Amino acid sequence: MKILAIGDVVSQSGCDFLRDNLHSIKSKHNIKMVIANGENASIGNGILPSSMKHLLDSGVDIITTGNHVFKRREIYNSLDTQQNIIRPANYPDSCPGKGFSIIDFGNIKVAVINILGTAFMENVNCPFYTIDNILKKIDTKIIVIDFHAEATGEKAAFGHYLDGKVSCVFGTHTHVQTADEKILPKGTAYISDIGMVGSKYSALGINPQNIIKKMKFHLPVRFEILESDIELNSIIIDIDENTGKAIDIKRLNIS
Repeated sequence: MKILAIGDVVSQSGCDFLRDNLHSIKSKHNIKMVIANGENASIGNGILPSSMKHLLDSGVDIITTGNHVFKRREIYNSLDTQQNIIRPANYPDSCPGKGFSIIDFGNIKVAVINILGTAFMENVNCPFYTIDNILKKIDTKIIVIDFHAEATGEKAAFGHYLDGKVSCVFGTHTHVQTADEKILPKGTAYISDIGMVGSKYSALGINPQNIIKKMKFHLPVRFEILESDIELNSIIIDIDENTGKAIDIKRLNIS
């Protein structure tokens, strides 16, 4: 079974580029399932019901999110009621939404789990204890985790902790694709970050001149999304349906 995991989709231009290219990617690479991180899919950050619908209508099977998920209150009801969008599981239970979902393809089920890192991030529940509790509730062979985290050391530790317990651990949040994709010794596919769908000449999708002004002069700056030269960063994970072990992981970039 081949699963396509797409990095943080940035604003309307990222959503449009994904829609324009996803069908051909799925057809060319025989993709069974598509996961996309959508926490930056709306203009001005966060995710709205309209951008959620855009991604799902474009062919995404499930949307993961991250630390920006609650910035737009309009999405709260969808987080509570929709199966195809999840938020990090280690937020308090009182928060809208759920941290994992099981997608049923008839002959096979895939569990997708969203976890937030804690290094240089928010003070949420421990990722390790959280994932231990979730895995006790899941009996699917194929389990894929979006670990939305800042520090590569934390991501690597989390991947090794879950080696042999899940099918894949991929990182999101930094918007920069890493070159450390591998199959860990016990059969779990791993990569520190899968990147983004945004302008290749930007700073995380933002006009770099905005970031330079902010860092140089320390004054408030309105961030502008770059809408040109969009690139889609993703990975394809090939998973044995009988064992849940990863067979292959490779990076796929479209521009």
